[in-house]
Amino acid sequence: MSDSSDCLRLWIIEDHRALRESLLAALLSARPAWQGRGFPGCEDALSLPAGRAPDVILLDLGLPGMGGLEGLPKLKTRWPESEIVVFTVFDDSEKIYSAICAGASGYLLKSESPAGVIRAVEEVRQGGSPMHPQVARKVLERLGGVRRARTGTTLSERERGVLEKMVEGLTKKEISAALDLSIHTVDNYLRRIYRKLHVNTMQGAVARALKDGLVG
Repeated sequence: MSDSSDCLRLWIIEDHRALRESLLAALLSARPAWQGRGFPGCEDALSLPAGRAPDVILLDLGLPGMGGLEGLPKLKTRWPESEIVVFTVFDDSEKIYSAICAGASGYLLKSESPAGVIRAVEEVRQGGSPMHPQVARKVLERLGGVRRARTGTTLSERERGVLEKMVEGLTKKEISAALDLSIHTVDNYLRRIYRKLHVNTMQGAVARALKDGLVG
């Protein structure tokens, strides 16, 4: 797994030029080993010829033309190995739900500081699902009271607790500390959750939990 010192390819898709350029400059100044590129819209990124995929894409939702929610699955299809973190002013639960189900690995608000964005980029590269606390609360409101999916899948109380920490964007190590469990035990719970929800990743588990109605 890459760490923050590795050369990381970061794209920012944001139509506000001043914000795009200033954020990119701040991130690359703090992480000189990173490579960055900015685009005003999804179409601009998708028009590029085939080449090395970006490691992480920060994607605005409120884009002119092809909006972020429309562009997200297209970007994910073009570069399936890339992690996409939504970076937007929108924090309503429907847009969050749609972005997660479309393949977003995290969801940040534009009020996040550059340092917070850096932490999110590093976290998503380590397998986490970073979310602004305000966003995480909204997702947890939909996920709260998890009991049984429409498919009949039942999660135990501990499995639900692990899933909720995943929604908050915690890594396995952080889940271990938060729930006072060993990494080995967390891995066991994750395998059970993946098996029950028929997914293979933390992001997939969160999306499936929401999509399948794992809400009270």
